[in-house]
Amino acid sequence: MAPPVTATWRRSHPKRRSDALADVRLPAQRKSRVNTDAMLHILGSSPPSSPGVCVPGFRVLVVCTGNLYRSPLAECLLRQRLLDARRMIRVSSAGTEAVPGRPMAATAASFLLERGADPSGTNSRRLTKELVENSDLVLGAAREHREAAVRLSPVWSLARAFTLCEFARLVRAEDASGVVDPAARFAALVRGAASRRGAARAYAGDDDIDDPLGARPQEVQKCLVRIEGVVQRVAAAVRTG
Repeated sequence: MAPPVTATWRRSHPKRRSDALADVRLPAQRKSRVNTDAMLHILGSSPPSSPGVCVPGFRVLVVCTGNLYRSPLAECLLRQRLLDARRMIRVSSAGTEAVPGRPMAATAASFLLERGADPSGTNSRRLTKELVENSDLVLGAAREHREAAVRLSPVWSLARAFTLCEFARLVRAEDASGVVDPAARFAALVRGAASRRGAARAYAGDDDIDDPLGARPQEVQKCLVRIEGVVQRVAAAVRTG
């Protein structure tokens, strides 16, 4: 019979924890607790935060195709709406087919300036596995972007990747009721949204924000206004007051 798994063994093999659970026999009285911990690890979740608990920070990654219109606009708007929590919540963006180093589209930058938001520092970059795994929440402009994140890191993205519209539809402020710390609130909101995914169905395409690249000016404006509204719903749930 294999020896029981010790706490020391688990600490020295963090990346093999789930494999060990499958291969090593555990004492019956401990098996239930360990499996529960493993499931939380696999789903990217943690036990609910209490009001006084602080987490080290929360990282949001917004993804589109070229990282020129949709994702940098949402990045800047979300950062502006959560300005008071800027030390705890970090927002960035990337594109699945981005050419690195390109500036945000002028139309999107002008839209931000009209709303008092800062469009600087948003040069395009390509989505990578590292970016996905260094994020606590990935928000795709469309389902293809959410799926791109999942392909890069399936286990990590399982409970962390949504489309922007999907997350705004599923998020509920009451999931973070009583939690004051902004990062802990955001983490609680993600767990709540993930728990109800699939319960509320949307019409096909409702979760996608179409790429405005090459569209007529009025269509571009419509896209930018839609992103602004969706970001506002997300930010409202994160803010405590």
